[in-house]
Amino acid sequence: MGNCCVTPAKRKEKNKKRRKNYKPSSFFANFTTLTSPNSAESFFVLQHPTGHDIKQGYSLGKELGRGEFGITYLCTDLKTGENFGCKSISKRKLRTAVDIEDVRREVEIMKHLPKHPNIVTLRDTYEDDNAVHIVMELCEGGELFDRIVARGHYTERAAASIMRTIVEIVQMCHSHGVMHRDLKPENFLFGNKKETAPLKAIDFGLSVFFQPGQIFSEIVGSPYYMAPEVLKRNYGSEVDVWSAGVILYILICGVPPFWAETEQGVAQAIIRSVINFKRDPWPKVSDNVKDLVKKMLEPDPKSRLTAQQVLEHPWLNSKKAPNVPLGDIVKSRLKQFSVMNKLKKQALRVVAEHLSVEEVAGIRQDFHMIDTNNNGKINLDELRIGLQKLGHQVNDADLQNLMESADVDRDGTLDCGEFVAVTLHLKRMANDEHLHKAFEFFDNNRTGYIEVEELCQVLSDEGEIINDEVINAIMHDVDMDKDGRISYEEFVIMMKTGTDWRKASRQYSRERFNDLSMKLMKDGSLQLAGEGR
Repeated sequence: MGNCCVTPAKRKEKNKKRRKNYKPSSFFANFTTLTSPNSAESFFVLQHPTGHDIKQGYSLGKELGRGEFGITYLCTDLKTGENFGCKSISKRKLRTAVDIEDVRREVEIMKHLPKHPNIVTLRDTYEDDNAVHIVMELCEGGELFDRIVARGHYTERAAASIMRTIVEIVQMCHSHGVMHRDLKPENFLFGNKKETAPLKAIDFGLSVFFQPGQIFSEIVGSPYYMAPEVLKRNYGSEVDVWSAGVILYILICGVPPFWAETEQGVAQAIIRSVINFKRDPWPKVSDNVKDLVKKMLEPDPKSRLTAQQVLEHPWLNSKKAPNVPLGDIVKSRLKQFSVMNKLKKQALRVVAEHLSVEEVAGIRQDFHMIDTNNNGKINLDELRIGLQKLGHQVNDADLQNLMESADVDRDGTLDCGEFVAVTLHLKRMANDEHLHKAFEFFDNNRTGYIEVEELCQVLSDEGEIINDEVINAIMHDVDMDKDGRISYEEFVIMMKTGTDWRKASRQYSRERFNDLSMKLMKDGSLQLAGEGR
């Protein structure tokens, strides 16, 4: 569902074009299309909304930002004049049962959690025939890393203060039966621009209710912050402590602990769980913080600290964390990390607009052609023959992996929805058309390269002035052949490393993680998938 934070919404008119009859992608069997484009009023999302007409309580103002499903507006309470953020979600874009459940569950979780100074407050909810409106506390203080960079002095003690807040949020969620599943720096904003502003968790879109000992298998989250057991599809609430540990590592040195040039490489690094304490400033920081990082990034979830145990750790349980500056290099890395995320967000907006799957109807026809006995199911042999007829040459090992990954209900066959997922996966992984569209968005002069001036222009559209040092650092990371510009191949490598694809499409994000899981199974990285719990 996202958050009601202030983010610039500047976009050129030509970049607002959308295909007519846009349809989000259909993924697994439970991603069933619920309504026709003209029947949004035939279902309701929220169980107990505040009301149906938001205009009776609030006036909607300027646009603050856009997400996959809707638009966030500034809104004002008609009685008190107080400002809030309103996320208006078009019901026409909630095309599947999973879409609806995602929105409904996030609202229910925010209602369930007690009021807390470090969690964004849900004010009201409205639902009419066309949209769901979620009125939330307005967070105007900016992102976590941006605030750190803006401060002149950044120390280990400041990092400890931030980490205590984050872990207190995790502990509170866990004590109320909620697993966050997507802790990362971008999901924390400051409430206002004052120096004393509280840090707040603002996005519960992937959160779930859980019972002690309950096991989950869906791969969700953001690549850099995933725990090993998430990749192994066998996890519980311990994953939140791991993600908080990744944030702590970044807070101290400015880069993620597990990094590679591909998503698969990042996943393999996470599974190996080797922590680098040699890069600056780790040799100079206290042993206590190193000890805490090791215990939060313990690959065995049974041995990992709980949120409560983290709060009791000496580094957080006293005010004696060193007040020694961590150095300008760390602030510079944090700034680069933040700006790189903004660059990817721009690209993801374009990707979201081109993930239309008008071809789904044709794929369904293909399914019925392959389903020769008309029982609504395709077995492995039928899948092999059918894919060959459709022009997809898949060897037996990959075919088996495809079958196992897409067979959600584990009955040894694929139904129509599962077959659609397999076919779209093969198409998209073959041509990456959506990334071509995103690259063209940046390449304004159509030279086939993203040049420094174009990079500056795109990032400036986000509403802030980016200095040359940060631009040069991004170019240094992305421009692998050092010719002073970004080629399409280099752009693809950037986008396939640590990108939160959920910001383009939740279904497509699940599809990419499905593909990642298949690759890890194929290369043997997950051979210990049944261990570790």
